Amino acid sequence: MSHPNETVAEHPAEAWRRNLRNEHDALLRGPRPAWWWTGVAPSDTPGRQADGTLTALPQPNLATCTRESVLAAFDNGWTLTEVLFAGLQGEEAFYRPPYHHLRHPMIFYYCHPAALYINKLRVAGLIPAPLNPYFERIFETGVDEMRWDDMSKNEMLWPSFAEAHTYRQQVYATVRELIETHPDLAAGHPPIGQNHPLWALFMGFDHERIHLETSSVLIRELPVDLVLRPAEWPKLHPSAGIETDFPPQAGRDYPQPALLDIPAAQVRIGKPANWPSFGWDNEYGERRVNVQPFRVESQLVSNGAFLEFIQSGGYLEAQWWTEAGWAWRGFRNSKWPCFWVPEGPAGLHRYRLRTQFETIPIPWNWPVEVNAHEAAAFCAWRSTRDGQPCRLPTEAEHQAMRNAAWLDTDPAFLEDGAALGREFGWNSQLAHGSPWPVDAGQPAACGACDVFGNVWQWHGDDFNPLPGSKVHPYYDDFSTPCYDGQHQMILGGSWVSCGDEASVWARFHFRPHFFQHAGFRVVQAAHDGGVVKLDAADAGRQVYEDARIVDEYMLLHHGEPKTQMPWPGGPQCSTAFPQRCAHWLLDGARQYGSGTARALDIGCAVGGASFELAREFDAVLGVDLSRAFIDAAEALQKNGTLPYFRRDEGDLGQIVAARIDPAIDRSRAAFRQADACSLPAELADFDAVLLANLLCRLPSPKSLLGRLGGERGLVKVGGLVALFSPYSWLEQFTPREAWLGGFEADGEPVKSADALKAFMCAEGFVLRREEEVPLVIREHARKFQFIVTHGMLWQREA
Repeated sequence: MSHPNETVAEHPAEAWRRNLRNEHDALLRGPRPAWWWTGVAPSDTPGRQADGTLTALPQPNLATCTRESVLAAFDNGWTLTEVLFAGLQGEEAFYRPPYHHLRHPMIFYYCHPAALYINKLRVAGLIPAPLNPYFERIFETGVDEMRWDDMSKNEMLWPSFAEAHTYRQQVYATVRELIETHPDLAAGHPPIGQNHPLWALFMGFDHERIHLETSSVLIRELPVDLVLRPAEWPKLHPSAGIETDFPPQAGRDYPQPALLDIPAAQVRIGKPANWPSFGWDNEYGERRVNVQPFRVESQLVSNGAFLEFIQSGGYLEAQWWTEAGWAWRGFRNSKWPCFWVPEGPAGLHRYRLRTQFETIPIPWNWPVEVNAHEAAAFCAWRSTRDGQPCRLPTEAEHQAMRNAAWLDTDPAFLEDGAALGREFGWNSQLAHGSPWPVDAGQPAACGACDVFGNVWQWHGDDFNPLPGSKVHPYYDDFSTPCYDGQHQMILGGSWVSCGDEASVWARFHFRPHFFQHAGFRVVQAAHDGGVVKLDAADAGRQVYEDARIVDEYMLLHHGEPKTQMPWPGGPQCSTAFPQRCAHWLLDGARQYGSGTARALDIGCAVGGASFELAREFDAVLGVDLSRAFIDAAEALQKNGTLPYFRRDEGDLGQIVAARIDPAIDRSRAAFRQADACSLPAELADFDAVLLANLLCRLPSPKSLLGRLGGERGLVKVGGLVALFSPYSWLEQFTPREAWLGGFEADGEPVKSADALKAFMCAEGFVLRREEEVPLVIREHARKFQFIVTHGMLWQREA
């Protein structure tokens, strides 16, 4: 696998290279001239320091902000983004995919925050129309890769840099005009709360700050010869670049942490609803936790301390790793942290450190930056080495380490980054352009350094909602798709965290294989610290990874009808449901002349409908969130058969084989794990799309429905959508605020079918067929689920 610090020669036929138009390469090298800045130049940007660099301003106070202070916050965030991207050297830096191929190229992140401004301001009714519907579709949704081997194909033909730059100019002018003219930003305005349309504006501010950090990580992953530190970007901490003797020694080159005793305490987690700053939906609500006493190290784990783990063979011994962590390590062939650059043979353990824009002698006293798999392996190793149970902290324990006064003031809400570092000892909001030593920060009252700032800290909890939290209608899929037991909590913020990310209320998450500016600290305790883990009942989408459910779906999709419903008195017409759904599209294609070149089966499960569509469609792509379902479908595609267990009673049953009809050309079908709520931008213009019993199992149904039409919609003009749903809304899968129907509004019932028809008609679709479609799911020989779905066939006209 290639590494972010290598210069890699690649075959010119790689699909992403189609984007290299060689039109602007020379203009995108070196310091940026005046034309680069689509808003305010750094020399005139609020937050400029005496040395010409920028630091981040705090969030606006929504109770007292003035039009001028809001404009200052907007300009600060907008220009910081452009300063960061000024570090990309040449056209290739904008279009080359990251070395792991799990994320979009940088051109996407150059335009993504701008596109979100427009989309959210439209949702809030603050602007009447799109600026560029095509851009606002392709730059709308990022990538949340399912696994470390879920590689994007990076086949998208992106707009040119000139087009992207022009779009940013247009968005800047639009947002600035809104700030300058909206009456509710006039002097003496009442507090701006979550129900105010201007909440969408401040959502755009903090979304941009999130992606300032995301982009900084992706730039750090690019080959070093494609980047150059901009003069306006904060400088490395002064401790950078100091050569030390090798090998490093504890106490000389990196400090030894103290073990702090944290007493029992009751903590409250959750941001008050009336706190006068923007917040994301997962921060609201409240949980009170009685924290047991625990011991915690006073410092984050340093590079020097982590070297001890490497030198002891930590990356080579499976005993320290979880099953998923060891699989990730093997796939990546990782032998040291991602941002360490080896010098000489691996056994020498000599390294440099890749920072944002350069490589430097590794500062052994800086915090190590790793993913959650590596952090957990280190803790397991330490448990054996120290003879004490070591683990990651929990969110409740992080709360117990904080100063009580921080909950009354939120220092990051009061100060810009420079002042935050100087007066509070927090390396946050771009106080510096890098981490600092693990003992450089001002300790909290408990004695712990860097409770906030420096690098994010991995915690043991799954990302989870607080009791009483609700999704926000302006961004109903920000948090809920990640309450899945597959995203791990990070807290504390990093040196580049700005705005809400730097606040004491921030609760963020990433998949455990993902790299962020993130490290960890070690807790010693025999108890679990009140860790929050989401099981299948809590994380609804994990239900479909269970082997028993896979067997049920194998029978539903591939079982003989007489096995699906063996009882003469039962609903015989309800069997072979996936195949009947597919025939809606096959019949519709013939009747309405929509074409049979390409079909998309969203929520394909184990592929029954996908294979049936392949009888007549030239190419069928089945996508599903469940890795277990996709594995089964791919096995059937490869081999034509797959054994599964047909349950008859209790643990009794038989192993039977699913077989794909030999008349079906299996090579026409392909399968891919993907989230229906954030499908990749390259999926577009299908002749037919199938959504069978999917909508009421999504955290944000409208996110998928909104992708069907419009610019670069999933369905081509003239194409078909077959949509089936029983409207079985459950909060386990879909937050109540995101239900299409099944509730009362203003004393009147809202029916899902009516809401769905209204939505589809507004998106330019015409209803061609509608009927009730039964199905039966066999659980065992004497228990069946009988379901009646509402079937609709839609054709896109516009």
